[in-house]
Amino acid sequence: MSWLEPGPFLRGTAWRDGDRAVRADPADLDRLPWDVAERAALPIGVRVEFLAEPGTSAVEVRYRAAVPPTGDELRALRHVFALWQGGRCVREVFAEPAEEATVRLRLPPGGGEFTVHLPEAQAPAVRGVRAVGGALSPAPARPRWLVHGDSITEGWWSTRPARAWPAAAGRALGLDPVNLGYAGGARGELVLAEHLSRLPGDLITLAFGTNCWDRVPATPEWLHATVRSFVGLVRRGHPRTPLLLVSPVLRPAAEHTRNALGATLTELRRAMERAGRELASEGDDRLLVLPGRPLLRPEHLADGLHPNDTGHATLADAVAKALRRSDAAPPFRRGHAFR
Repeated sequence: MSWLEPGPFLRGTAWRDGDRAVRADPADLDRLPWDVAERAALPIGVRVEFLAEPGTSAVEVRYRAAVPPTGDELRALRHVFALWQGGRCVREVFAEPAEEATVRLRLPPGGGEFTVHLPEAQAPAVRGVRAVGGALSPAPARPRWLVHGDSITEGWWSTRPARAWPAAAGRALGLDPVNLGYAGGARGELVLAEHLSRLPGDLITLAFGTNCWDRVPATPEWLHATVRSFVGLVRRGHPRTPLLLVSPVLRPAAEHTRNALGATLTELRRAMERAGRELASEGDDRLLVLPGRPLLRPEHLADGLHPNDTGHATLADAVAKALRRSDAAPPFRRGHAFR
């Protein structure tokens, strides 16, 4: 069977830069900090989703990817394509990064809807999709969930892209998560709020703040004002889109330790939550605040900051429960915060 154009099969995409899926507006990169622009070039959370007719024995994905030079630490990362059906990983295929290659994933009998989670570190660009022994069609579109955050949202320390909390919560909720997490970033960059305002989305989650403790230290007053400004800019493009604001999760070393400007993470978290509740009380009845501190325990952290697989699953479950209880698509209940 001939190769099919990949665009209709791709999910989790924000912008395209040529044949690559990127996570910041390529026409507006010069206003971003260099580290955020660098992370935005990685196709975090991008997936291939399709329906396979009964009798289809496999799917082939043609791709190109960056090839790390000899000695580069990225060579040690596993380059794995994972085939999922529903909430279950049915197969993984390991491959080497290549400028141009094809990977084949054998399908279980009976057909159905499948997702292929791509390796992320070598920034693969999908060039084509085709069926073996049958036929494929793009999976039905699902509501788009824009998820902005830092390395925790990007999925650090999850063992596979499919186990990062936005991917796991998206499966549970039947959403199309668009991962806009930037390791080291998500420090309240207002340019990213403007990017979000221009992206189509049916639901938005903002989960940032921990990098405002040390990477670029902030005060509670600054973060309070920044959260209000960030949400205000997002609302220019999404005035009635349900928006969930998640404050920083547990970070034991930062909870009661003062940063260079004298603020603890506990104080920053409270400022962020206060800003969200104020906006809700002032009339933004589709804004919901989810306090992050109670969501994880120390055993959920791989390195004192990033969740392990159990932590990502726990965080995904908490976010999914909050959104279910809010009914997501209808208006959020004014000023409500789940505890």
